[in-house]
Amino acid sequence: MNMKTWLGSGVCLLALLVGGWVVASLPARASQQDTVAPAVPAASAAPSAAFAPPPESAIPEGPLGDLVRRGRDVFMHTPQYASTYVGNGLSCANCHLDAGRLAHSAPLWGAYGMYPQYRKKNHRVNTYGERVQGCFMYSMNGKAPPLDAPEMIALEAYSWWLAQGAPIGRELPGAGYLKLDDPAKAPDYARGKAVFGKYCALCHGDDGQGQAVAGRYVFPPLWGSDSFNWGAGMHQLNNAAGFIKANMPLSRGGMLSDQDAWDVAMYMNSHERPQDPRFTGDVAATRKAYHDTPMSLYGTRVNGHLLGAPPARPPQ
Repeated sequence: MNMKTWLGSGVCLLALLVGGWVVASLPARASQQDTVAPAVPAASAAPSAAFAPPPESAIPEGPLGDLVRRGRDVFMHTPQYASTYVGNGLSCANCHLDAGRLAHSAPLWGAYGMYPQYRKKNHRVNTYGERVQGCFMYSMNGKAPPLDAPEMIALEAYSWWLAQGAPIGRELPGAGYLKLDDPAKAPDYARGKAVFGKYCALCHGDDGQGQAVAGRYVFPPLWGSDSFNWGAGMHQLNNAAGFIKANMPLSRGGMLSDQDAWDVAMYMNSHERPQDPRFTGDVAATRKAYHDTPMSLYGTRVNGHLLGAPPARPPQ
């Protein structure tokens, strides 16, 4: 069954009865809210060589090098070095893997040279600093640091360093997330739950709440009150599926089938998480304004629950 068959109008959500549970099944192709598109044309295509950022050992001594290293610290241990602006327990490095270097995990070198650019998410041209501010608001469920905040300046310096030698204004292979073909079957909650139990729960826990050591997440929570909120790019099925396919299980990326990646993305994003900070007071109105895409489960019913309706509760 192809995408158009189960989509109909291209935006309708299909309720399927699976194993006695009513679950929402979503199509797989829609415009992203962010205009930074993944550079790989399809999962089946032979990948081009990704850009290689300079090694950490090449960071110079002196004030500039100190600032770059400070940015790396903020990036790797965000709740410790930018606590004023973080509303959950996540660090930037939880999603931007290998200290922001790894291809297909939204590496910093793939984004830095693409700004300024227009973004559909806020309907205006953003600078790179404003893009990073959005990460704090949505992925970190916090608040945007001022553009001249020391943490912001350090993060921009680190991003600049990783992009040394990269062309400006050109999308690079490996930038953003892997772009998957449409799945053969509609993404499915029950299948995704099975994939999660087999491949993901060992690290992220049966309840999806991750694992922490000494108060720091070794494996991040995937939903709930300490995860990214409903405004984060990872809540979109295509972004999550592409990231999962390329990178998960950790250090074993590529082992899941495309269908498994879509299904487990559906399962992960079918759970509650913190409210979108753009919430208008009405879930349906917020969905219409900011989530009007089949890639977002916000404002849809999964297993009888309206996603986005209550605030996510802390794990028991």
